[in-house]
Amino acid sequence: MALREQSYLILLALADGPLHGYGIIKTVRELSEERVRLGPGTLYGALDRLSTEGLVSVVKEEVVEGRHRRYYQLTGAGSEVVTEETVRLARLAASAQRRLNMRPQPGMGV
Repeated sequence: MALREQSYLILLALADGPLHGYGIIKTVRELSEERVRLGPGTLYGALDRLSTEGLVSVVKEEVVEGRHRRYYQLTGAGSEVVTEETVRLARLAASAQRRLNMRPQPGMGV
């Protein structure tokens, strides 16, 4: 299952454990080196879809300073999907490097 980049980054953000919406937005921004900036509407639409697909679930809800916070976590299926997509992307990057006669860059893990 190939994922949209935003969905992949959301799942990857949750790989270390549950996060609330703002935590996911912040982590996605860091993972993408500031390239992907999710707005709340985009994030919650994606989380609803990922939840319907069984890839994430709500693990906790609370009210902090009068604001409702919902924490999301990867499901077992979500963990499998993000792992498979990471492997697929690594193979794609390695193939691209070979075609372009590039040497792997330090820190790329390929």
